[in-house]
Amino acid sequence: MDGYSADGVMSGIQGTNGCGDAQFPGLWSSPEGRQNIDIGKQIFCNSAVNMKNIVAVGFDMDYTLAQYKADTFESLAYDGTVEKLVSNLGYPAELLKWSFDWTYMVRGLVLDKKRGNILKMDRHKYVKVAYHGFRLISKNEKVSTYGNSFVRDAFDGPDYAHIDTLFSLAEAYLFAQLVDFKDNNPGKIPEEKDCNWLKNIHSICRGIHLIAINFLVLTLAFQIQVCYSHLYNDVRSAVDMCHRDGTLKTLVAKDIKKYINEDNSIVPMLKMLKTSGRAVFLVTNSLWDYTNVVMNFVCGTQTKNGDSSPSLDWLQHFDFVITGSAKPGFFHDVNRANLFAVETESGKLINTDNGTPLAQVGCPDLDLPDHIPKQCKVFQGGNVGHLHKLLNVGSSSQVLYVGDHIYGDILRSKKILGWRTMLVVPELEKEVQVLASSRDTRKKLQLLRSERDQIEDQTHHLKWSLEHENLDVGEKEKISAKLEVLEGQRARVRAAHQESQRIFHQKFHPVWGQLMKTGYQNSRFAHQVERFACLYTSQVGNLGLYSPAKYYRPSEDFMPHEADIL
Repeated sequence: MDGYSADGVMSGIQGTNGCGDAQFPGLWSSPEGRQNIDIGKQIFCNSAVNMKNIVAVGFDMDYTLAQYKADTFESLAYDGTVEKLVSNLGYPAELLKWSFDWTYMVRGLVLDKKRGNILKMDRHKYVKVAYHGFRLISKNEKVSTYGNSFVRDAFDGPDYAHIDTLFSLAEAYLFAQLVDFKDNNPGKIPEEKDCNWLKNIHSICRGIHLIAINFLVLTLAFQIQVCYSHLYNDVRSAVDMCHRDGTLKTLVAKDIKKYINEDNSIVPMLKMLKTSGRAVFLVTNSLWDYTNVVMNFVCGTQTKNGDSSPSLDWLQHFDFVITGSAKPGFFHDVNRANLFAVETESGKLINTDNGTPLAQVGCPDLDLPDHIPKQCKVFQGGNVGHLHKLLNVGSSSQVLYVGDHIYGDILRSKKILGWRTMLVVPELEKEVQVLASSRDTRKKLQLLRSERDQIEDQTHHLKWSLEHENLDVGEKEKISAKLEVLEGQRARVRAAHQESQRIFHQKFHPVWGQLMKTGYQNSRFAHQVERFACLYTSQVGNLGLYSPAKYYRPSEDFMPHEADIL
């Protein structure tokens, strides 16, 4: 999102992205700091975090400190992926005419790679909304596919892909397009991609009469559902090609303002954390060259005095920077990746021998490499053990890490290390604003649901009387007439409730509805946020709107039996 202040005032900030000396007007520590923070900028708490106990605050870079513009960056990634599919993987050239709707997909979805379906489920892993490509799957088809077995699917195996990062939205959209294309254009996708299972049948059936083989193949061809996994695998391969050859990052670096939002709150927030005595660090999977370009833009030094050449001024806001971290593996102590010091001017690695890491054979201890200048603060690789030594923290609970990826940033750092975590959810700003403006609608939905429940209870009671009580003909006629009236009322209330709920959810997103809900249940994504993020908020700069000594306390948990009473 665009740069902002808590009160919407941008005056008094000098230089691009607020790198001047004037204080950020919305910053908590500034004289103009606000006590009442707009709901879209608030930090929400799942698990208590006392900032007085936090001695180091760390950040991810991509989609955390650097917020990419979905309409330009994801379109760039989409176009690059399509080009690789055509030029490298033999897909039809007509794909190059396709376009990307960056508003269609949302986080928290699950791709059923085998069936070609896109699913939204609740926290209990029940599928609530499902599409095959872009075709809405009917309730009966959905139940027969995902709710008609003795063993429930956990949706965690190799047949499923989780869309839990904003980087994945373009590939999810492309997967849906390819599913529709495959269904509507038989044979246009190279046939060998679909026939591996037939080849396996022939190899298994060697020695069986040819007629029997053909009969078996034809029978299975009708009984086995067409598999779409190869489409997703090819999309992932094409995405990896774009990243490996540097296509995306090169284009972003050439016109970075086109692809990354300016945010005037970042630098003042970092300064406030440093001034409060915290160590501040950056851990990113990007390598030094790209990190330097992006962080120059984020911290606003690239256009200083009209000079667009990168500088190293942004490093003053960090105690340590670790690039090429290979998260989430970085968070494992058993990961024995070497830690290199980076020579910032040239980008060369200092502690190497002709490009080879210094020998650590026979040395199981996690010592920092030798020959690193004391003033060095930029590194590549390593693991969390190296970082703890650099930070000199007493325990992992003294570290707060801020990131955007449930699995890459949040889950491992909290579950394995016990770090405090904060998840950046840019979609949250719109989500809470729509919620705040829909209080009357929510009340209407609750009343309709309650009315429907009351009518159903009355209906069940009357039906019980008809079936199990010894009634005369006149009494039965009266109850039957009353039942008919109640059934009509129930149908009207049910239809009104469903329509109101549909309209309500479409306020959040026309296809997938509310990000954090599926109907009345928390969504799978909301459940993950609740489990693994101590704190969550819409933008990383919101951290600067609160005291660096704040005690974040969660709201009281309510069980269903408590909620109605309290």
